[in-house]
Amino acid sequence: MFEKLQKKWKVNSWQLTFIICTFAIGGSLTGFVAKKIMNVLSLHEDWLWAVIYILLITILWPLAVLVVSIPFGQFRFFLRYIKKIGVKIGISPKKEPEENT
Repeated sequence: MFEKLQKKWKVNSWQLTFIICTFAIGGSLTGFVAKKIMNVLSLHEDWLWAVIYILLITILWPLAVLVVSIPFGQFRFFLRYIKKIGVKIGISPKKEPEENT
């Protein structure tokens, strides 16, 4: 499984280790910060709480992994990764091929 990821992302073993750590720490940080924000908002756990929590997670996760990726030296990887996700879900414009004139 890890070999497939190394080939797909074109990284070495150390980079893959740092990338996996960044995903883990960034995800945990996202959940922690979102819960703290939800406590400040003091909403009851109902449908509105769930909607706001999902929106918070969606907004915070890319920011968290970018921040966490800096000390691991994987900022470029995660910047490209997040841009690619943005294109796939339709919130980032697709890079147009440049015309040679």
